[in-house]
Amino acid sequence: MTTTALPGAGRISTPLHAAGPHAPWQRVREAMDRHGNAVVHTTWGEWLAAAVCDPALRSLLGRDWQRYRRTQDPTIRYRFLASRLATKYTAAAALRTEPAELDLAYKIGGRPYLRGLDQIDVSLTHTDDVIAVGISRNGRIGVDVEPAGRPMSYDLLQSHVLTSAENTRLQRLPERERAARLLRLWTLKEAYTKALGQGLRLDFTEFGFTADGSELLAPDGRPAAHSEWAFATHHILGRYVLSAACHDAGLATSRDTAARTMLDEGFLGAVTELLD
Repeated sequence: MTTTALPGAGRISTPLHAAGPHAPWQRVREAMDRHGNAVVHTTWGEWLAAAVCDPALRSLLGRDWQRYRRTQDPTIRYRFLASRLATKYTAAAALRTEPAELDLAYKIGGRPYLRGLDQIDVSLTHTDDVIAVGISRNGRIGVDVEPAGRPMSYDLLQSHVLTSAENTRLQRLPERERAARLLRLWTLKEAYTKALGQGLRLDFTEFGFTADGSELLAPDGRPAAHSEWAFATHHILGRYVLSAACHDAGLATSRDTAARTMLDEGFLGAVTELLD
């Protein structure tokens, strides 16, 4: 795996490869302790055999069980299964709990969140057979992954993806380098808008990045943020580009990310009332 060394990249965990339920999950806990965030990548094939044969699968999926059972297309079904389990195992490792103890829910638009754990932000993305999960206790996080060889037509995409400042920079590059730079910008913009909860609803020409991809810029090239955002781009599995965007809300967050100490009081009170 190679990494684009951005100035803010040291504030984002290097992506960890989790090859199934028995991955070394302590590395996720270590990343959370060091950075306040963790990024995990995997492939759905690495999870399939262990997941399908797990007698506890229904409890692991929770409210996603019915959707899993109703999905007819086997590729979509198993990718859905693996992505949800990868998200739950990642979150469980970060929060020092068991995957079945977490309730994965979805906001309008499909963004996942952990019910009752408002201090934790989660991002999920997939393409082809690759899945990536980001989790943060410091603020919003977004991840995006694309095939490194994805065709990126500069002529077709420049007016939809690039600010005028970015377009000027890319015009000076050789064609092959221009395509690679365009792909990196695409993944960074996807990761940033996912962190904001906007996805493709936010026009990519309304914000840009510096030449090294480390800082957020306004369309005219002026700085659009201070140090609250960090960005990183990595090459993973030899054939994919993964970008992450992580926001530091500047709040006093506890380093204790055990789920039992982070449940919000309203949720905990509701659970207690139901159990009485």
